[in-house]
Amino acid sequence: MTYRINDNGVDRDMTDAEIVAYKAAQKSIDDATAARQSAAADKAAAAASGRAKLAALGLTDDEINALLGA
Repeated sequence: MTYRINDNGVDRDMTDAEIVAYKAAQKSIDDATAARQSAAADKAAAAASGRAKLAALGLTDDEINALLGA
């Protein structure tokens, strides 16, 4: 695959060093995106677990929402 770059208005092929840097940056972005998605999923799971535990104690949805400020 050929990687292209626009360098100050000049469209050219990337050098080997630029390709390595580009791929490293892309991996870093992908890793950060995966970490954010995982954290959001963990937070949603914890919230659902907390709501289920409150419901198991006999609280109504209205009472749970009042406690959680939802």
